[in-house]
Amino acid sequence: MTTPTSDVPSERQRLDKWLWHARVVKARTSAAALVTSGHVRINGVRETSPGHGVKAGDVLTIALDRNVRLLRVTAFAERRGDATSARALYDELDGGAR
Repeated sequence: MTTPTSDVPSERQRLDKWLWHARVVKARTSAAALVTSGHVRINGVRETSPGHGVKAGDVLTIALDRNVRLLRVTAFAERRGDATSARALYDELDGGAR
């Protein structure tokens, strides 16, 4: 009997892993630290658990250094790829700030 592994992309993926695959941060530990410090919101709700699952359609608000990024999750990756493949994982939304 086989069981699916959590490394296979499905309907959900760990928040820290998705942030790393989407190249929002350079290391997965940095992604986990970003989440636990309260700098990430999912659909407007602050999330502090790096293992929280994100799904396609979720909108992430990420506070990085001196700017805020608004990203809509569109896909998942099994491995971390180059910048072009990472860009296919999300849609950048206009935050309305000008």
